[in-house]
Amino acid sequence: MRPRFLSPLLRPWCRRLSTACFPLAELRGLLRLRGPNPRSFVQGLVTNDAEQLKDGAMYAHLLNVQGRSLYDVLLYSVPEPQGGSHDLLLECDITAMNAIQQHLQVYNFRKKIELRPCPELSIWAVIQEKPDPPVVTPTPPALLCAPDPRGPVMGYRLVAQTGQDIREILSGAKLGNVRDYSRHRYQHGIPEGVKDLPPGEALPLESNLVYMNGVSFSKGCYIGQELTARTHHTGIIRKRLVPVRLSSSLSADCAGMEITTASGKSAGKFRAGVEELGLALLRLAHMKEELRITPGGGAVISVEASVPGWWPSPGDGV
Repeated sequence: MRPRFLSPLLRPWCRRLSTACFPLAELRGLLRLRGPNPRSFVQGLVTNDAEQLKDGAMYAHLLNVQGRSLYDVLLYSVPEPQGGSHDLLLECDITAMNAIQQHLQVYNFRKKIELRPCPELSIWAVIQEKPDPPVVTPTPPALLCAPDPRGPVMGYRLVAQTGQDIREILSGAKLGNVRDYSRHRYQHGIPEGVKDLPPGEALPLESNLVYMNGVSFSKGCYIGQELTARTHHTGIIRKRLVPVRLSSSLSADCAGMEITTASGKSAGKFRAGVEELGLALLRLAHMKEELRITPGGGAVISVEASVPGWWPSPGDGV
């Protein structure tokens, strides 16, 4: 029996969905923003245009004043059951929830926005082997399901009541695990969380923020906008975060290790990964060269970089 809060308009889509569902409670958490106008509150803090968020999900970064990424977030619009104002749900790395809440509170002096964690809600990634075209559905009051705005390879995001059996929501769903979800992300070059995007270090455009629909260049001012806009308009991006495959896995403490060419020239840095898959910030000029990592006292590990299929072609102007 399906839960009562599932919208009737969502049920046909759920019935035809045969896919893997990944519980993300270990990785991702939710903050609820409630108040007179939560969109206006976050508008000056995030890279994307929060005023354009109606239904569904929106990807964005919070930047520092120097224009470097602090945190990657997903924003969801949640209408009140009585038809009142729309709250916002902010999805983020669960290890950074307290830091993000404190960061937002700094700018909440006169806005009177209530910020609180939502342990009663859980996030799921819903990824299909052969994704259908996105289905636009209204947001049910106790369930939110929307295409992942970062790209079709990431499927859908689903927010459900904590403890809800996902198989009651998506008939025929196969439960996946967090490790396989992370492998999927790394295989396709999708960064997520503070390990992939170190706070205060990562630059948003080098992190493919434009490619993942996470920035607006037509909205008003926001914190960190100047460097991001200048870099975009000059069109000069020499390094990018790309998926890499290693000849053998690296330990977690190898994050930030230098990647070199066969001649010993610096090509970039390894960010994070799972087993043989990971992400690296590489100079585009060295992408097709023979690359390697040499852990201290260990054997040389070869690094094979690739260009994700979901990236736009060079002629697309992004």
